[in-house]
Parts: sequence; C-alpha cells; structure tokens
Amino acid sequence: METAPGNEEAVMKDRLTIFTKWMLDAMFVGGILVTLTLPFSIRFYGTLDSRFDQYYGQMVLLFAVSGLLAVLIIWELKKIFASVLADDCFVRTNVESLNRMGTYSFLIVLVSAVRSFMYLTPAALMTVLVFVVAGLFSKVLAQVFDRAVTYKLENDLTI
Repeated sequence: METAPGNEEAVMKDRLTIFTKWMLDAMFVGGILVTLTLPFSIRFYGTLDSRFDQYYGQMVLLFAVSGLLAVLIIWELKKIFASVLADDCFVRTNVESLNRMGTYSFLIVLVSAVRSFMYLTPAALMTVLVFVVAGLFSKVLAQVFDRAVTYKLENDLTI
C-alpha cells in the first residue's frame, strides 16, 4: 500500500509514537519486576561476588530504593507522554512531573553514593553522572515548561 506524498512523515511519527509508548510500558513493567525480585537476584549474585553476600540486606534496600525511584521516573515520563499524545503538553502537571523526575534523579545519586561505600565500581560512578545530568536537565526543563505554560495561559486569556 502506497502512502500519499508528504504522508511518510506522519507514518514515521506514528511508528515512533507506538514504539516509544511500548518501550515506556515495557520499562515500567520490567522495572517493577526487577525491583520485586531483588532479594532473589542479589542472593544469587552474592554467590558470585562476596560483597553482595556480605552486605545483602543493605544492597537489597539500596537497590530497591533506586529501583522504586527509577520506576517513579518512568511513571512521570508516561504521564508526560500521554499529554503529548493528547496534544496538550504545556500544562502545569508536566512541570510538576519534570520537577519530580529531577528530585527522583538526585535521590538516586544519593543512594548510589551511599552504595559506593560498600561497593565502588566504574558503573556506579557512571550512574551518578547520568542521574546528576538527568536531574539537572529535568529541573531546567521544568522551568522552561513553566514559562511556556505561563505564556500559554496569558495568551489564552488574551483571546
């Protein structure tokens, strides 16, 4: 089936939208499953790395907190994505979601820093760096969205 000229962009946009929604849903469910199975997976990993066995309780707690925060970030992304699909993305709820995502990112940095006292790896350092950037990006983007919402509301009142 041929698409009308100029319609290829719309088809690609629809595919990207479907793929993104599927990925967010899969990451949300996957994050919940991984977080719930942490006691078992850390116990198993403890047979391979003695530090995970030595700090089993602390590792389960720290990874569970990080997992919960990551799932909350994905939840906020899903809410923002739903507003984009509804073609109404410049709303206060998105500003609040972006602010929460930034806060959750900074909390993951804090948890990762605590974990580094038990088990420091290059991956843990990268996690800290990634979530510092994500937290800053979310907080700045929240300010941008806040200004856009303000302009939109003022413009709506003018009309």
